[in-house]
Amino acid sequence: MRAIVLVSGGLDSILAAKIIKDQGIGIIPLNFKTPFYHIKPHSYNGSDLAEFTRNTLGEELRVEDIDKDFVELLLKPKYGFGTHMNPCIDCKILMLLKSKELMQEFNAKFIVTGEVLGQRPMSQYRQALKRIEEDAGLQGLLLRPLSAKNLIPTVPEKEGWVDREKLLNISGRSRRLQIDLAARLGISGYPNASGGCLLTDRQFSERLKDLIRHREPSLRNIELLKVGRHFRLGEHTKLIVGRNEKENNYLEERAAAGDYLFVTGENVAGPVCLGVGDFSEEQIMLSGRIACRYYDLRENGAKVFCRHIFDKKSLSLSVTPLGEDDLAVLRL
Repeated sequence: MRAIVLVSGGLDSILAAKIIKDQGIGIIPLNFKTPFYHIKPHSYNGSDLAEFTRNTLGEELRVEDIDKDFVELLLKPKYGFGTHMNPCIDCKILMLLKSKELMQEFNAKFIVTGEVLGQRPMSQYRQALKRIEEDAGLQGLLLRPLSAKNLIPTVPEKEGWVDREKLLNISGRSRRLQIDLAARLGISGYPNASGGCLLTDRQFSERLKDLIRHREPSLRNIELLKVGRHFRLGEHTKLIVGRNEKENNYLEERAAAGDYLFVTGENVAGPVCLGVGDFSEEQIMLSGRIACRYYDLRENGAKVFCRHIFDKKSLSLSVTPLGEDDLAVLRL
């Protein structure tokens, strides 16, 4: 008997996997990659999620890329958004549909998640859990071990594949029961429960709304939302200002044909700025002034060097820093 277990990166899904494995069920840990789920490398006591899964569950983590499907979902989610740009219900349905497609390949009889009844206001109340199961076409085949005793018995429980008495009745937002259970099971080194989804972050969500509003939600543009200070200069014109050396290097590496790079002269410290879109002469000068605002200046002005990636033409701009009030109007 085998089951696919959705592993998100948090504690709950690992606990769910452990509970099922301890009942003698073969598990296939499955993680879905999206542009928005962000857990820093080495978040698990120096390990990444794959290594943590291997060490904790003794199984290899399978990772499926659903970037393109997720971006399409974002444009018009059936069940809408949460507080920010988080389409939690549609997200879970998408992942379960993809999991269902893999059941035959892995000879899996059912699917397991770490969802907890009442833990999240949008996607984990009773009616939402039922809706997710139905829309994914998994009626009776979706087992939530942490809250199973609070829910209707599933096929695995009715058929005796798993022992319902060994499942749990956790509900609500407190993490105490999960933390205590992890300690009893010898599970440690997991990240905190603050969440890794960028779509629940206010500033990132505002940037993403701007991208969608201007019909620019490519995977590349979404990745660029994660770094720097962002300024909307026109309908299809943006400037991204690096905040540190790592971001400066990232922006230089990601510059593509048609982009503009704005950099400092030799004797001035300052950020790398990436211009994306169709720039007029006025917008090039405006970008230079924004860049200059973040330079380490001894005088009220500097030279900014602008390079067009497509034709490799370079310009030297003599500019003064843009004022804070004008900057605030453009900042995302």
